[in-house]
Amino acid sequence: MTPADAAEVLVDVEGRTLRISNLDKLLYPRTGTTKGEVLDYYARIAPTLLPHLKDRAVTRIRWPHGVERDSFFEKNVPAGTPSWVRTATVPTTGSRSTRSGGGDTLVFPIVDDLATLTWLVNLAALELHVHQWTVGRNGRPRNADRLVIDLDPGEPAGLHECCGIALLVRDKLAERDLVARPVTSGSKGLHLYADLPGRMPSDDSTALAKEVAEELSGEHPKLVTATMTKARRAGKVFLDWSQNAGSKTTISPYSLRGRERPVVATPVSWAEVEAGAEDPLGLEQFRFDEVLERVADHGDLFAS
Repeated sequence: MTPADAAEVLVDVEGRTLRISNLDKLLYPRTGTTKGEVLDYYARIAPTLLPHLKDRAVTRIRWPHGVERDSFFEKNVPAGTPSWVRTATVPTTGSRSTRSGGGDTLVFPIVDDLATLTWLVNLAALELHVHQWTVGRNGRPRNADRLVIDLDPGEPAGLHECCGIALLVRDKLAERDLVARPVTSGSKGLHLYADLPGRMPSDDSTALAKEVAEELSGEHPKLVTATMTKARRAGKVFLDWSQNAGSKTTISPYSLRGRERPVVATPVSWAEVEAGAEDPLGLEQFRFDEVLERVADHGDLFAS
């Protein structure tokens, strides 16, 4: 590590003084993307990202030495967390009911301002994962307010096949008066979200997502699977309904991914999904610079 790499700077972020370090460190070596550029992305996307993190407990995946080195999940706030960071204490057992008793707890950060976001990103928290429920003013988990289905392709299927299946999932959700919003996962597939008409226990939203997945698996068994067994996914799109469980999380829209390139879980339009279903090259995963351009041109496609 050179002296420049180790240099620290004090910055004021919305009235909070933060100690930022290693701005020149390569977090994405293949593309030469530095920690400073990652911090810049999150600062610029913050007005769009923060509303979707509001009141949600955030699990982070950190790459302190860049994406080509080891990473680790972090749920609890780390030692040295500033006193001004909002937190939520969440039971680790049951369905995250506000009435859950007993069992251990986790203390998550709630990322509802730029200072908290910047503090986490400075810790090399590239990926921000959230639950499909929020916490109330009392800091306790509420019931789920949205549903998510993760479309995960098994090779040789890819994003093209996911786009075709996404149209079928959209129709199934529409039959239940749910409006789906597509997001590229930043990995291989797509995520489809739908706001629930009323808050629902996580067990019930999980059952609803599973019902949709199993219906489509029954109607299109050569194209779709609702079974988690990886050996049965080859050439099919797995509809992962399980991420609605109270303990599960999904990558947040607009979060970076810890992949070879600095790609982002990116909200897209249904027209783009339709193009991806027609043409294998019609839709691809997006880099962080492309996402900033998309937001500037089209606004927040994930807005309800």
